[in-house]
Amino acid sequence: MSTTTNPAPAAPAGSPAPAPTPARPRAGLGDRLSTVLYRHAWLRLLGLLGLPMLWLGVLYLGSLALLLITAFWTTDSFTSQVIPAFTWENFSEILTVAAYRDTALRTIGIALAVTVLCAVIAIPLGLYMAKIASPRVRTWLAIGITLPLWAGYLVKVFSWRITFSEGGPLEWLLAPLGLSGPGYGTTALVITLAYLWFPYMAVPVYTAFRSIPDNLFEASADLGGKAWRTVFSVALPLLKPALIAGSIFTFSLSLGDYIAAQFVGGKTQVIGTVIASNINLNPPLAAAFATVPILVVVLYLFLARKSGALKHF
Repeated sequence: MSTTTNPAPAAPAGSPAPAPTPARPRAGLGDRLSTVLYRHAWLRLLGLLGLPMLWLGVLYLGSLALLLITAFWTTDSFTSQVIPAFTWENFSEILTVAAYRDTALRTIGIALAVTVLCAVIAIPLGLYMAKIASPRVRTWLAIGITLPLWAGYLVKVFSWRITFSEGGPLEWLLAPLGLSGPGYGTTALVITLAYLWFPYMAVPVYTAFRSIPDNLFEASADLGGKAWRTVFSVALPLLKPALIAGSIFTFSLSLGDYIAAQFVGGKTQVIGTVIASNINLNPPLAAAFATVPILVVVLYLFLARKSGALKHF
């Protein structure tokens, strides 16, 4: 049995010929690139993070690696030439020379004092701004807190130098009370650094206070808790992540600062001033001393991470 195929009906005479099917346009370079990126997720990730990781790996981590390598070199005492020979002499000198050891401990103590001072001021201020102040007052206080970030660093440090100078504004204000200013020294340095880095503590603390529900404070009051008892028992445990996050900034920035010490520190020596004084005379020793704040900050971050306060950051 044979099958026959019916031919397609012919177009009537005089009717126009059917339009030809248009050819698909050829894919351009952008289309082909989009297809490749769509199919390969690792290429998208490389394109997104390639340049930042290049900057981090080559310029930042690379410079730190060169710093660490230089710290193991030595300097010829006669010619002052750097000799690329492996030695532990620079680190041994930092640990054994009392002046260097005391400078490192003093710098760490100053950084901790700045951090504590910023936290002590930020907690009541953040509580007032978040829970008590009116919106208008809150706006002006927010401007006042962030105001130090608007001016140049040297302008702010030099203004505190004038403030603490002999016969300066601070002594003029304290003279009627029979008091005098601290002058240039460690106290002036701590106050100046606290002023410089206070916004990095105040903003996280204020944000944390804003996120605490008001009913927690009301429940504490209903149970007989007074104001400061509520702050210490209810608010502070919830502020722990914000306090640690802010302390990372205030501590690390204070640890590495040395220009403020030159302006208002008087004879106070910090790690930065020792590095600056040895950068030309003994670069390997300066490089070895520069690893001290790096190690301290890494240890501080490790302890902050182990505390569990930054698990959501």
